[in-house]
Amino acid sequence: MEKLSGGTPTIYEPGLQEMLERNIQDERLSFTGNIRDAVDASEVIFIAVGTPPSDDGSTDLSQVEGAASEIARAMDSYRVIVNKSTVPVGTNAIIAGATRRDDLFVVSNPEFLSEGSAVNDFLQPDRIVIGSDDLTAGRRVAELYASIDTPVIQVDPASAETIKYATNSFLATKVSFVNALAAVCEAVGADIDAVTAGLGSDSRISAQFLLPGPGWGGSCFPKDMEALIHIAADAGYEFDLLRAVISANEQQFERIVTKAGSLLGGELGGASVALLGLTFKAHTDDLRNSPAIEVAQRLTVNGAAVRAYDPMITSAVGIPKEIQISTTIEEALTGADLAIILTEWPEFALANWSKLANLMNAPRLVDARNLLDRDAMFELGFRYDDLGRT
Repeated sequence: MEKLSGGTPTIYEPGLQEMLERNIQDERLSFTGNIRDAVDASEVIFIAVGTPPSDDGSTDLSQVEGAASEIARAMDSYRVIVNKSTVPVGTNAIIAGATRRDDLFVVSNPEFLSEGSAVNDFLQPDRIVIGSDDLTAGRRVAELYASIDTPVIQVDPASAETIKYATNSFLATKVSFVNALAAVCEAVGADIDAVTAGLGSDSRISAQFLLPGPGWGGSCFPKDMEALIHIAADAGYEFDLLRAVISANEQQFERIVTKAGSLLGGELGGASVALLGLTFKAHTDDLRNSPAIEVAQRLTVNGAAVRAYDPMITSAVGIPKEIQISTTIEEALTGADLAIILTEWPEFALANWSKLANLMNAPRLVDARNLLDRDAMFELGFRYDDLGRT
């Protein structure tokens, strides 16, 4: 609370600190640990708490229900609760049941922010989804976004809740598809960049999320995929398509490890491997369900000694103990038998690879983000592999 009140965010997000400082200074934003004070000062109250997965893949709603119950106890007249947390179908009704008040209305308003571009995504969204059974409450929430020029989709709560899960599940499916397509390109001699250029030019498909990589991860895709599978199963439908997408993602982790082993002559045991990137994507400090961490752990299981460098990771806090942290790219690569690019940080694309090659025991590199120029790396003497390029 003290950090936020002082204008310091608790996560890294480009542009967030400046926005936080500006709105605190202009007295449009304040923080309190007293829920009654917050409720008294507000007509519309947003719930944005964690909804972690349970062991069976279902969603733990205890934080959402707890927040709603506290709001109901603190209020003395008409209020609108807006649920921003990602929740399964039927949660609006659960919240309404937990509060037991006739003057409290629940509206679903899922967010579609991407880490690393969340500020821009909020200010320039593709759409705003509002789900409510009460027309007045739905309109009241829509009014909050009046200054944003984008379509407002007003639907029933169940549809709004499903839209969020469907969006993330479809995007994860698209990523797994292009990763599998890169493997096909390697097998048949096609070039993934040429194939995705042709594929993405189709307006029905678009080029977004058609970049091969080490797999999808983060705080949303994995849990939302599992949650939608669980929701469907509870309703009597087995969503085998999404199960296959998850399986394909697991295969991609192993595919990166296999590529590493191939460049080392088939033997990872005893090799010194430098990982470039640990966050699940660039421009964030989020390590949750990071493909880089998954690949690192699989490498160590195969006997490799792993050290990693990421511009946002400066300590070993939250990092598996078998991964050694370096503070510079040079430190990570010194004495390495192999390097793997796992996060698409611009620093890696701009690095002096001629100089870095001289720090390694041998210039070997798996570019799991297709970040570098393939021909240029060969010219520098690297044994180089990427995803689906010829």
